[in-house]
Amino acid sequence: MMTATTAASPKGPHRAGPTRRGPAGVRRQGAAGPLFVAPFLVLFLLLFLAPLGYAAYLSLFEQRLIGGTVFVGLDNYVQALQDPLLIHGVGRVALFFVIQVPLMLVLALLFALALDSGLLRLARVIRLGIFVPYAVPSVVATLMWGYLYGPDFGPFAQLSRKLDLPAPHFLSDGWMLGSLANIVTWEFVGYNMIILYAALRTIPQELYEAAAVDGAGAWRVAWSVKLPALRPALMLTLLFSVIGSFQLFNEPNLLMKIAPAVISSSYTANLYSYSLAFTGQQLNYAATVSFLLGLVIVIASYAVLLTANRRRTP
Repeated sequence: MMTATTAASPKGPHRAGPTRRGPAGVRRQGAAGPLFVAPFLVLFLLLFLAPLGYAAYLSLFEQRLIGGTVFVGLDNYVQALQDPLLIHGVGRVALFFVIQVPLMLVLALLFALALDSGLLRLARVIRLGIFVPYAVPSVVATLMWGYLYGPDFGPFAQLSRKLDLPAPHFLSDGWMLGSLANIVTWEFVGYNMIILYAALRTIPQELYEAAAVDGAGAWRVAWSVKLPALRPALMLTLLFSVIGSFQLFNEPNLLMKIAPAVISSSYTANLYSYSLAFTGQQLNYAATVSFLLGLVIVIASYAVLLTANRRRTP
């Protein structure tokens, strides 16, 4: 029996064990984390918390012709909660949300499912065509649709006159909210479609194979596999839509120039706050309105998330 003994050479390779760091190394490692997050914290403080705090500070004062700027506490908030212009603006935006968001999300979902099915020809061209309106600035989109809506010069009005039909009044009081909803839907269907389509592409292939083994058809796969997998993405798009609807500003602000009798400076809460600050020079009251609008958005977003989570919880 052969035995061999090997002596460990002092110059031979050795296993790297845990190295002990001295107190200076431990201190450097401990300081690395705060240094990495420091730029974000500084920017977050300067660009987000500081303006928010300054707006909250402004909302507690009132500028008067006699006496200058005086501290009024929560009087501005009491006045805003009783302001009929603000209440109507928030109510109008809430109605806009109820009308526009379901239509936009259903269209985005249908487009995403159609593209993911693989049955469409020129799928890339169709996907790009639906997404392109999102790349168009909202100002340009509103000006374009404002021209199309025009009761005197718009192509719909000209076509109606040639056919001896009454011209559609897209910019009338009864049609205005629907016309705004059409512009916003045109702008954001592609954006929401991309989110849903990306979520569809992450569904494991094994689920489709299992459904095929069970004999599920295309509609059954869409209902039982794809839609349940899309719930988180749908919640994300719904949350973005809640925030975007209550921040409606560009579209009514531009259409106000061609329909001043229909869209007033308080048509939406956001437009009302802007008009108070830059037209009425009521900076303190505008800050109060902005804070209350932010509170409405937080409550509406939380209500949507709470409702969705309750439905998901058995």
